Amino acid sequence: MFGARCLLRALRSCTSAPCPRPKPSARLSVRDALGARSTNGERVKVQGWIRSVRSQKEVLFLHINDGSSLESLQVVADSSFDSRELAFGSSVEVQGQLVKSPSKKQNVELKAEKIEIVGNCDAKDSGFVHIHTPIITSNDCEGAGELFQVEPSSKIKVPEENFFNVPAFLTVSGQLHLEVMSGAFTQVFTFGPTFRAENSQSRRHLAEFYMVEAEISFVESLQDLMQVMEGLFKTATMMVLSNCTEDVELCHKFIAPGQKDRLEHMLKNNFLIISYTEAVEILKQASQNFTFTPEWGVDLHTEHEKYLVKHCGNIPVFVINYPLALKPFYMRDNEDGPQHTVAAVDLLVPGVGELFGGSLREERYHFLEQRLARSGLTEAYQWYLDLRRFGSVPHGGFGMGFERYLQCILGIDNIKDVIPFPRFTHSCVL
Repeated sequence: MFGARCLLRALRSCTSAPCPRPKPSARLSVRDALGARSTNGERVKVQGWIRSVRSQKEVLFLHINDGSSLESLQVVADSSFDSRELAFGSSVEVQGQLVKSPSKKQNVELKAEKIEIVGNCDAKDSGFVHIHTPIITSNDCEGAGELFQVEPSSKIKVPEENFFNVPAFLTVSGQLHLEVMSGAFTQVFTFGPTFRAENSQSRRHLAEFYMVEAEISFVESLQDLMQVMEGLFKTATMMVLSNCTEDVELCHKFIAPGQKDRLEHMLKNNFLIISYTEAVEILKQASQNFTFTPEWGVDLHTEHEKYLVKHCGNIPVFVINYPLALKPFYMRDNEDGPQHTVAAVDLLVPGVGELFGGSLREERYHFLEQRLARSGLTEAYQWYLDLRRFGSVPHGGFGMGFERYLQCILGIDNIKDVIPFPRFTHSCVL
């Protein structure tokens, strides 16, 4: 939905007649450029993504890759090019002369005459690596048992056998796989579909929805994690507001009058932080009658979350340190008492309630071993426990429901109205 008009305009512009060029540059893939036999200064055009940038006093070195080769093409440019715009991960189109390289590491290099940035990327600042986590998994990350089991439509062999030799399910989260990859790349994220077999037809639940999830190594405090979460919300929202103005204004005008002001209020204020214990006390002292009575040790319901946000002046609020008994085995034990809590955090936003959920992960082997044993999960998660045996580090992560995010910024009350083909209990149309 977002940017659709911008995309259509871009596509239409592609069909318009190009400006005449006396000597058009030959378009080459990185693989073809590296394998070129003739290096007599032929003018070529190469498109791809920047893999590294090295700036010297009078010259700028870029390495470009388009996926056609494991090896990147070195681009040599004059220092007059703005290296601040040429960031890792940005997509570029480089035109210039393909010449023989004086370096022994490569045969050819591209002497740039023109560098056009196709798409900016802030990965240089954030350093996150995109991981495609599996949709089919044998893990129940949330531990709630609300899973869709995957089986072939017709049994291939004996009905009692599993296709994968173990029960397999549609993923409820890519978190555990991200934890594996964060051990190699430090900061990783994924964006993909997740599935929950919840028997709910509420205005904020779907059986299939998208999540942005991130996992960060060497994070030792919830404060550091919350800083990333708040930064993601604000950066993404400002980007949507600047690039999809017409779409957003349409929703704000006809669906949610006043939402623009509410959104600006969220963006200009620092998000608040309260503990779960403080949240329960606020709810107990509220004059409002709740359907579900707030009690310590009981999970917060949507009505509680929305009240807490209003109580905090309609500014997004982080609720931290939940009771251990309410949360999955992987969350870090705070070792506090007598009210035993874990280093968990939820971000509550106006109109929606919970938008983000995250935690520090339990990186200590013996703590995690005991939690798994008490839950009877040691055998199933031995691989996960083994991660703590080989170079384990403090780490944490979070997930943000994409459809709920759209609800929040657009002011749309029902989650089924922000996704083209909503799937929920008793409904799977098309």
